[in-house]
Amino acid sequence: QVDLVESGGGSVQSGGSLRLSCAASGISLDSYAVGWFRRAPGKEREQVACISSGDHYTYLADSVKGRFTVAGDSAKSTVYLQMNSVKPEDTALYTCGALILAYSDSDARAELCRTPSLYDNWGQGTQVTVSS
Repeated sequence: QVDLVESGGGSVQSGGSLRLSCAASGISLDSYAVGWFRRAPGKEREQVACISSGDHYTYLADSVKGRFTVAGDSAKSTVYLQMNSVKPEDTALYTCGALILAYSDSDARAELCRTPSLYDNWGQGTQVTVSS
């Protein structure tokens, strides 16, 4: 059974930083992609990052590139989203998802990592609120 638990959300002023954690149980980060997604009120869910630890592959959406980073700690089965220089438009419910990487080809695995519709394990989310 896959279980994902997010933590680290909260309220922060514009320009500040937060680090979100996604603690995973029941999976190996070397065999799964873990993605970070966000949904702001009235908006569609957006994938902001993913990591395929076994391939040392990371992806960041253009909207967060240069401000956010994603990293995994396989020993702790935890994926982190470091959010720097946050903006009010980063306000959203942040959720992590996990997806088994069923291909051996690294390019195919990277493509899976970046495909939101394929994620089938989800956490409950953690709220991030950025004030101006």
